[in-house]
Amino acid sequence: MVANLWEASKANAVSKGVEELVYRSNLLGTDRAVANWGGGNTSYKTIEKDFRGRDVEVMWVKGSGSDLATMKAKNFTGLRMEDIRPLFEKDEMPDAEMVAYLVNCMIDSKHPRASIETLLHAFLPFKHVDHTHPDAIIGLCCAHNGRELAKEIYGDRFVWVPYVRPGFTLSKMIAEGVRSNPKAELVLMEKHGLVTWGETSEESYLKTLAIIQEAESFIEARINEDNLYGGSKYESLPESDRNDILAQVLPIVRGAVSKEKKMILTTDSADDVLKFVNSKDAGVLSQVGAACPDHLVHTKMKPLYIDWNPNSRDAASLIEALNAGIAAYKEEYQAYFDRNKNEGDVIFETAPRVILIPGIGMINTGKSWAMAQVSGALYHRAISVMRGATALGTFVSLSENESYNVEYWPLELYKLTLAPAEAEFSRKVAFITGGAGGIGSVTARQFLRDGAHVVLADLNLEGAQKLAAELNEQYGANRAIAVKMDVTKEEEVEAAYREVILSYGGIDIIVNNAGLATSSPFDETSLKEWNLNMNVLSTGYFLVAREAFKIMKKQSIGGSMVFVGSKNSVFAGKNASAYSTAKAAEIHLARCIAAEGGEFGIRVNSVLPDAILQGSAIWNSGWRNERAAAYGIEPDQLEEHYRKRTTLLVNIFPKDVAEAIVYFSSSKAEKTTGCMITVDGGVPAAFTR
Repeated sequence: MVANLWEASKANAVSKGVEELVYRSNLLGTDRAVANWGGGNTSYKTIEKDFRGRDVEVMWVKGSGSDLATMKAKNFTGLRMEDIRPLFEKDEMPDAEMVAYLVNCMIDSKHPRASIETLLHAFLPFKHVDHTHPDAIIGLCCAHNGRELAKEIYGDRFVWVPYVRPGFTLSKMIAEGVRSNPKAELVLMEKHGLVTWGETSEESYLKTLAIIQEAESFIEARINEDNLYGGSKYESLPESDRNDILAQVLPIVRGAVSKEKKMILTTDSADDVLKFVNSKDAGVLSQVGAACPDHLVHTKMKPLYIDWNPNSRDAASLIEALNAGIAAYKEEYQAYFDRNKNEGDVIFETAPRVILIPGIGMINTGKSWAMAQVSGALYHRAISVMRGATALGTFVSLSENESYNVEYWPLELYKLTLAPAEAEFSRKVAFITGGAGGIGSVTARQFLRDGAHVVLADLNLEGAQKLAAELNEQYGANRAIAVKMDVTKEEEVEAAYREVILSYGGIDIIVNNAGLATSSPFDETSLKEWNLNMNVLSTGYFLVAREAFKIMKKQSIGGSMVFVGSKNSVFAGKNASAYSTAKAAEIHLARCIAAEGGEFGIRVNSVLPDAILQGSAIWNSGWRNERAAAYGIEPDQLEEHYRKRTTLLVNIFPKDVAEAIVYFSSSKAEKTTGCMITVDGGVPAAFTR
């Protein structure tokens, strides 16, 4: 049941102007069973002073593209009511004309564009109006017998309006319905949602909750859990089995849905999802259509349902079914677009946003982790709606053409234009070893700044987690994750990639950057020291690259690897035979992988830095003292020594190396592989030749 979140002390603290509306809106949006992500709208009519100091009636309404749960005062638009009211006398008003007219009604041109449903609020004669998409209400409004059942619940207190796409016509229908029913307390919008109102903000909020709770009680009294969605057909797999199978199939799914544009994948095995996908009727119900118009842009009209028996635990047959299902879905989506397109429409990605698998749960796709989560969150709402609708009768949805005309509606697509523009590494996942260190952390920041999702793999898990938390605070939830990994241990490398696959679906870029360094005269170099360098810098780079290569081949969408070598990869460093040999092997390994990876679109390049003292765990270890001794100088003289030996007379910093890594990973180097870039200030003895 939806809960009353109103707190008088908090409400009183903001009981002035638009801040009062912000408080109510945030409460409504906080419960996703009341308001979808990005959906619903609220308003408040009051008296304001205009620029000449005159009293004018103003309606504050949600701006287009905002989310009720998180919006602030800046996300609302103020409009002059004296300019809007005359519109009620019109018989019709096209969308473009309505939008242009409302722009002229704004009290401040800097406000956001008003909600698509602004006239719905303006035409109702109430001070506070709320339009929401509650699961219980939409369940009622998406039942074939919903109007009749509404009479049992609400008597003569409701107005029912048939489905019409939001805009002038629907707004006028609602207002006329309310005017013709003096007892009206709510409006039920067929296949859409709820409208309520009040003379105070609290009254409007409490009315919304009360109306929803009446519908919830009515539905719950008719729910038979054992027979929900036709009853159970399959059992859920244990979590460990689910994850084993997902780790095998997700890279293949990611590749299949990323042929047009790359996608990030998330998975969801929540109880409500599993109950639905395991049911007898899931295959049919899921194909009826969207549960609410607001879902369409993020979930498409239908999900992809995979008819697979989880009892078999057969990952191979699931992969076959997924490949066939995604291919068929894309063909059907193209046909759907062709059947319904209007002049000027440009097709979206044809791949599914929601994939349902019995025993496993749900896979969601999106341009980012956050947007994949939005698709998943909205399908949770769809499941809840179907739960209610099927308990009451037969679940019905918009027709194909109605769905298309919302999905490709210019006023709905406008909301998408408000998102930040995509950047060089948007939709990509970068895996960085030594991610918590100097070069690794700076590289991670560069990738994130340019749109990537980043994996910080490091022996120092605590340091990686701390950095990931800091980066997520700056760039958004789950843009960075931390994994513990010792590059010399095959099982840890495999486990790290498995975690990445389960988090994002796959990888696009790896930066082989984990490092160490030792120094000793050749005749004093122990086998232990030799093996340590080889294990980390040669074997470790092999293991990390090999697992990435496997995943990239499965995805079949290419990839980039960047090996962080050293000046010593091509220069015979004094008292550094173990380190130099391992670094040389590392770079030759990169060239070998490049030779094999070309046919799969996998590029492999190397960056050769030198003397990165800043932020380096290596240079803060015994290596600094060892190198100083090799040159016959004091440790605190090293930085100046290295600067003077470069032809450019410069020091090298982690940022310099990060920029080279990012370049090799970018589209600017998409035709470059098997290449090396030196970032050492110009050390003649290390010039490649």
